[in-house]
Amino acid sequence: MFESWDERRLGEFGECKIGLTYSPDDVVESNGTLVLRSSNIRDGRLLFEDNVYVECSVPDGATVRAGDILVCVRNGSRALIGKAAQIDSSAAGNAFGAFMAVFRSSINDYVFQLLNTDQFTRQVHRCLGATINQITNADLRSFKFLFPPENEQRKIVDILQTWDSALEKLTALSSAKKKRLRGLRSSLLLSEFRSNGQRHNWSPTRLSTVTHELTERNGKEELGRNFVMGVTKAQGVVPMREQTISRDISRYKLLPPRAFAYNPMRINVGSIAMNETSKTVLVSPDYVVFGCNPGGIEPDYVDHLRKTAWWAHYINSGGSGSVRQRTYYADLAALRLPLPDIEEQREIVAILNAAKADLSSTEEMIEAVKLQKRGLMQKLLTGEWRVNLKEVI
Repeated sequence: MFESWDERRLGEFGECKIGLTYSPDDVVESNGTLVLRSSNIRDGRLLFEDNVYVECSVPDGATVRAGDILVCVRNGSRALIGKAAQIDSSAAGNAFGAFMAVFRSSINDYVFQLLNTDQFTRQVHRCLGATINQITNADLRSFKFLFPPENEQRKIVDILQTWDSALEKLTALSSAKKKRLRGLRSSLLLSEFRSNGQRHNWSPTRLSTVTHELTERNGKEELGRNFVMGVTKAQGVVPMREQTISRDISRYKLLPPRAFAYNPMRINVGSIAMNETSKTVLVSPDYVVFGCNPGGIEPDYVDHLRKTAWWAHYINSGGSGSVRQRTYYADLAALRLPLPDIEEQREIVAILNAAKADLSSTEEMIEAVKLQKRGLMQKLLTGEWRVNLKEVI
């Protein structure tokens, strides 16, 4: 045990409050009481998206105060249990749901840092067991941590909140850059603004005239199982889990560099991506694979176009206002788009790729700061590194 550090239960430092139970009949569109739920927590912060409002009696104990720590204690997704966010003054007064708990104490800032450690996650998982997707308020109060004297707690919090502040600023910068990239895509790809300041007529062009379907398969199994990829909206082309790969991969389709692949049943949720690597890989035989005709359309142009609201509207309406359950190449190839000549495409792509790279650099910085903070937490919250409590002259 470290000098003057004591292992104590969380419940010794504060109290846990249970959330509001309400029925579907209590839910209203707006103008009711906002109920904070697990969907309002992301990366340790409160988000006010996917909000739920109710009109019913809300006891004072089921509302949050500034400084409270909101914790998810029950959820269908085990990964969300234990996720926490701290309430600021702007969120105070809102209710919190029955699947949430609030921890309230005089050392909330320090406890909030503890609830973002791997040690807390391990204690949560031990309580969940094999089938139970819930921790109780009693569980939360029973969790044990090392607590230093209060003056050392305050110093540790000050250090870690410096990283929190940096993350908050970087996250805001990332959001602004995402918004800028969306605006540039909409403006440049749909001919509202021109890269060279001039307006020329863009020919309405079917995608079928500038792309082609690729159907070649891994017949002799020249590519092995480690080349099999899947496509996700969030990550693009990623290795497929071994348990989902068929024993026979001879029918798997080849996906060359800078070609596109998608599941015809999931393109409506954005699961389409370009192979950005320099190697040919394999995708499911059920996927649609297509490439861009040289001199017809730039692959990067298509890659940016597919991330616009205009593209999503076409995919979701099938181009004719009806919802399409499956979108095969012939369906996609019927899309008509205003298309500039290849040189202007390249100019547009250069602008959009620069904005995309700028966003990526900020997102990489966010991940680096998160990693630095996790390392600091591991050292400071366990007493492995002690802070200097002497005043610096």
